Amino acid sequence: MPCSQVQSFSVFVATWNVGGKSPHSGLNLDDFLQVHDESDIYVLGFQEIVPLNAGNVLVAEDSEPAAKWLALINQSLNRSYSVASRRSKSPLCSSLLFQKPSLKKVCKSFRTESRRRLKTCNCSPILERKYSRDCCVWPPSTNMTEDYCSSEEDEDGLSNHVSSEISTPASANQMKYSLITGKQMVGIFVTVWVRKELVQHVSHLRISNVGRGILGCLGNKGCISVSMSFHQTSFCFVCSHLASGEKEGDQRRRNLDVIEIIKNTQFSRICKSPCSRIPEKIMEHDRVIWLGDLNYRIALSYSETRRLLEQYNWDTLLDKDQLKIQREAGQVFRGWKEGEIYFAPTYKYSYNSDIYAGETIETQKKRRTPAWCDRILWYGDGIRQLSYVRRESRFSDHRPVCAKFMVGVQVTNNDMD
Repeated sequence: MPCSQVQSFSVFVATWNVGGKSPHSGLNLDDFLQVHDESDIYVLGFQEIVPLNAGNVLVAEDSEPAAKWLALINQSLNRSYSVASRRSKSPLCSSLLFQKPSLKKVCKSFRTESRRRLKTCNCSPILERKYSRDCCVWPPSTNMTEDYCSSEEDEDGLSNHVSSEISTPASANQMKYSLITGKQMVGIFVTVWVRKELVQHVSHLRISNVGRGILGCLGNKGCISVSMSFHQTSFCFVCSHLASGEKEGDQRRRNLDVIEIIKNTQFSRICKSPCSRIPEKIMEHDRVIWLGDLNYRIALSYSETRRLLEQYNWDTLLDKDQLKIQREAGQVFRGWKEGEIYFAPTYKYSYNSDIYAGETIETQKKRRTPAWCDRILWYGDGIRQLSYVRRESRFSDHRPVCAKFMVGVQVTNNDMD
């Protein structure tokens, strides 16, 4: 078997509840994505990219906001390459008045290789030769958990599906980062981008959704999980939106959401070699990162929380953080890690304001006790967190939260050639 060694790669992870608002073309994501400090992999999770109304939950989800977010992310990650495209924008297709854009087709425009698909399997050459008939074929078996944006051929391109106010890639071959996947479930949206030269080392891409909303199964709450191999190391990224509410006992509903997500998330088996260790459950992966609006609150009254906030007394507030309490009691996320929190609660702000909702007469009805709803945790060895911060966009009633990690990855000598 090939020899291997551990190499370190940087992974940027961010979560943002955008409050049901579709982004406008002037929204600059450079600060959110910290583009001044480039990473090898970007994992971005959004919640409430569409309003959580009956139409989006029960009928047909609106994928146009997801397409706009992808275009804006591309503008920031591939900024030096997207400027030229602004001179040659395509007009908005009139057919959009009658039909929603296909997210699969939109995603294809942000791939660096328009006719090349991700490898299903990156097993060692010995296993590939021995089991090539079963192991390394595309498409894999028909019982795949979900379709992937990266596997869909598109003859229309992005210009017919995204507002002409947002630039599209000038040339896929000029892009620095390539979209690996983009998946939406009602308001939850997760997207993964990788440096173009590293795409060849990504394989075993699978996606699984778990609905935990209305009736305990609909997609207004729940998660999207992305499983993939990078070189010879397996990763799982879980983007979730858990049960809301600040009444006593609501934290137990959130605990149950986490338990059921871990239990019910199942990734399809696409590598049939008997020696394969490709994981099918979240906790079987080498590295797991969980991000999202976890909705855990602060177990204090509004007035007491506000008093401690005015004193910048983070330690006392964190002692009353429900997620911290539940983890220490072993009720949820047992064995997981989270970085130290040195930032103010991320929820709930008045729109376009730095003031928490409820501090003015106009916002009294929307008052919520401020809380650290938006979190990033990880599980597994070989993960070192470099930063854990919130960004200061006023776009929604949540502040986005970002983390940067260095992760150890098993790399074979064949990959290094």
